[in-house]
Amino acid sequence: MLTVLAFIVALGLLIAIHEYGHYRVAIACGVRVERFSIGFGRALFTWKPRRPRAGQDTEFVVGAIPLGGFVKMLDERAGPVAPELRHMAFNLQPLLARTAIVAAGPLANLLLAVFLYAGVNWIGVDEPKAVLGRPVAQSVAERVGLGGGELVLRAAYDGTDTDEVRSFVDLRYLLMTAALDGRDLRLVVAGAPGKSAREVLLPLSEFKGLVADADLVRRIGVAMPWTRPLIGDVKDGGAAQRAGLKKGDLVLQIDSTRVVDGAHLRELILASGTAGGLGQTWRIERSGSTMELTVAPDKMVESGKTFARIQAYVGGPPEMVRVSYGAVEGMGMAFKRTWDASLFTLRMFGRMLIGEASLKNLSGPITIADYAGKSASLGLTQYLIFLAAISVGLGVINLLPLPVLDGGHLMYYLWEGLTGRSVSDAWAERLQRTGVAALLVLMSIALFNDVSRLVG
Repeated sequence: MLTVLAFIVALGLLIAIHEYGHYRVAIACGVRVERFSIGFGRALFTWKPRRPRAGQDTEFVVGAIPLGGFVKMLDERAGPVAPELRHMAFNLQPLLARTAIVAAGPLANLLLAVFLYAGVNWIGVDEPKAVLGRPVAQSVAERVGLGGGELVLRAAYDGTDTDEVRSFVDLRYLLMTAALDGRDLRLVVAGAPGKSAREVLLPLSEFKGLVADADLVRRIGVAMPWTRPLIGDVKDGGAAQRAGLKKGDLVLQIDSTRVVDGAHLRELILASGTAGGLGQTWRIERSGSTMELTVAPDKMVESGKTFARIQAYVGGPPEMVRVSYGAVEGMGMAFKRTWDASLFTLRMFGRMLIGEASLKNLSGPITIADYAGKSASLGLTQYLIFLAAISVGLGVINLLPLPVLDGGHLMYYLWEGLTGRSVSDAWAERLQRTGVAALLVLMSIALFNDVSRLVG
């Protein structure tokens, strides 16, 4: 239920802002708006303002299908226009006015993203500290000498100045952006107390063109923030209870292997299911004292794979840090984040078009709805971040030069500005068909990716 509600709220808000951008600039340019609709299909709610603007008689509608919206303006191409209203027809407006009206929708979405990101920056959000967990075996992080437990202080794309890394979320964004954009990333990390900071270079350019999925995260090697290798709630009758483990025990070593963090502890337990003997010598710390226990994890077989469990919650929560910004800095960061996200989206579309990136990166309504529910369950700030990301995507997609999108109409106006004549009706119809076909193909691919993720 939360997923459905969060998805509907997100769609409704983003579509309303987009259409309001068109509507507000149309009104400012003196164009008569006949209908402002959020959603399609049967009208659920319809109303008109008691005191309409001069020359306006706009009908506001909420449709039953919340998958789009439109602003219907007075236009000679849609039907006869009374002589006294011709000056308010959209098609008779100057080129600059028509361009502003069409561009206002996508720009409204981008501006909404700025304010949403700014709100998150001002409110502040608790995020995991940028302390690295143990790197995945044979990953890039392991190859460059990272072992887990390092605090990332600063980062930068190779060849640029380093910026402060405030949280693990910041770090993950930089890692994925660098990998997908084919750029190496420099990290300044601090190790154990008393040791000086050092710089490492992650050669992420080797991943250019890959899909942003769990496999890419594993190959980079920085999957999770560092957590203490603690034992949590212990299940009655399980291997942990039989061995004498208790909630709050800190695991220091298993046999001859030093335990780096919670994720490493889980790996060692799971891997013991394939070992010759299941008995392990655990060195733990309890109430300030160290001791050794013999732990025999329970062997499990699932889907033909053998692994082991101790029937206890393994690993503590990551150390959190409050990330917030002042009024000016927060707004500046919001503009930067929106700009970076917009450029990243455009680059990804360009790379998918020329075959450098996989079409599996496209997502459709099922994935968006899933993310909507998950972000909403994590709290207001996470939901605002989700809304901002989707708003950026909606704004950028609508600026693509496809005839059925706002960007296609802007291309028509560019042609008109360069040549002094508008696109002919015959060409407009051909381009419209091409745009519809291209959009249907993209939607089909996105929906196929959604279903593949759902069943896979």
